[in-house]
Amino acid sequence: MAEERHHAMPALESLDVQFERNNVTFHGNLVMLENAVLVFFYEGSSKLGTVALAMPGIAEERAGRSSVLLGGKYLMASRALAERAAGSFGKIAIVSMNTAIEEPEALRIYAKLLDDLRKSARSP
Repeated sequence: MAEERHHAMPALESLDVQFERNNVTFHGNLVMLENAVLVFFYEGSSKLGTVALAMPGIAEERAGRSSVLLGGKYLMASRALAERAAGSFGKIAIVSMNTAIEEPEALRIYAKLLDDLRKSARSP
């Protein structure tokens, strides 16, 4: 009789940061993989939003190539955040952004949350 083996996969660990303004809580959630980072930005409850993917740059080029995979709102902000995440972590970055505020303001708030996530990920 063949022995059945179960390999326990390690749980995905995530980091969370948040910022509150006018009774709205903005969230950043980071999942680090060996070769990629997944970052979810949302306000209120967790929701999938516009999804962008970016590849890290090669050599001196800090930002690489990026494209939006899903969604039609906040195209520039989601790509900018994906490129920034890929450059910061040196890995493939997949970013989801779901928000109701104006795009320039959303980019400012979520870029700050991304910086907070980066600092938290690098601290012991």
